[in-house]
Formats: sequence, C-alpha cells, structure tokens
Amino acid sequence: MFNRRQLLTTGSAAAFGALALTAVSSGAAHADQPGPGPLMGDPAAGGVATPPFPMHLNDAERDHLETFDTLDFEVFSHADWARLHESHAENIRVHWPDGHYTDGIQRHIEDLAGLFVWGPDTRIEVHPLRIAHDSLTAVTGVMRGTFTRPMPNGKGGFIQPTGKPYAINMATVGIWNRQGTMNEEFLFWDNLTFYQQIGLM
Repeated sequence: MFNRRQLLTTGSAAAFGALALTAVSSGAAHADQPGPGPLMGDPAAGGVATPPFPMHLNDAERDHLETFDTLDFEVFSHADWARLHESHAENIRVHWPDGHYTDGIQRHIEDLAGLFVWGPDTRIEVHPLRIAHDSLTAVTGVMRGTFTRPMPNGKGGFIQPTGKPYAINMATVGIWNRQGTMNEEFLFWDNLTFYQQIGLM
C-alpha cells in the first residue's frame, strides 16, 4: 500500500503517477467500464473534451470532482474569488510547480489573482482526466490565456506584454476534508513551456 502523504511530497511526476496508479488499481477510476478508446492526443492542442465521471464513485468522491469542476470552470475562469471557500479550506496549504508552498486561502487568492493582472482572459475549460479515491483527487486541465497586460516582475517594475497566447497542460492533486474542501493542493505544470509560449524565453 502506498503512503499517499509521502508520495505527494517526494516528487511531482512520481507522485502524480503513483497516485493515478493507486486509484486505478483500486478500481476507483474505471472499474467495469469498457476498454479504452483511441489514445488521447495533446490536450493543450485542443479537441479534447471533459469525459463523464468515472463509474462507481461514492458520494463524497463525486462531490469532490463536481466541486473541482466548479472551481476551475466557474470560480477560477471568472476570477470569482469570493467563492474560493467552496473548494478551499481557510488554512489550505498550496504547493506550486516551482516547489514553494503557501498557507491560507487569502494568500492563495492573491496568487491566483496575480495571473489575471497580465492575462485577464486566463481560464480552464476542460478536465481531460479526473480521478477520485477516498479523500484524494487527481485532475488534469488545460490552462489558457494571453499575455496582454504588463506583468509585475517582483522588483517594482513590469515586463511588457508580448500579446502571445498560451495553453499548458496542468494537473492538480487535492487532499479533501470532511467538510468537502481541500486542506492541501498540489499544482503541476511545465514552467519552461509556459514561459516559452508567452515569449519570455
């Protein structure tokens, strides 16, 4: 049996892959469903839809995935930060792709809002893969936007917009509590691809 906490803190790719394997092997993801169809292409290239929920989810697992859909498709994509408490606990710890983490929902709101300063059309409209097992979820998405406004550089200045769009594959692993919100969230995407697409590398 995998130690889920250890997996989530010892390496992004390995953690996400092991979590997915654990969920699938437990029967949480696709038990008794038909065999796989055509292999998926690159979701960021477009043409990939959000599939139905996996079969045989319990009520809590389905609620977690439904809440996560609402989080990305409505709350995040419309920058409706007053609703972030529907999916995030007040003291949530969020782990970012570069390895740093933050504590507290207000700090997370500030970080998310920062994406919209330079990319006001930032959004997530598709979840190609969704897995839930007990208090864990693993969801992939495609984050899109356009670098159209000055980006704060963290030193008091700004990087001028390039006008370039971006579409990056991302994954989120969430640990949920009994109140139906996440106590901890792990975000994964490729920063190199991201910076290349918006013209910063």
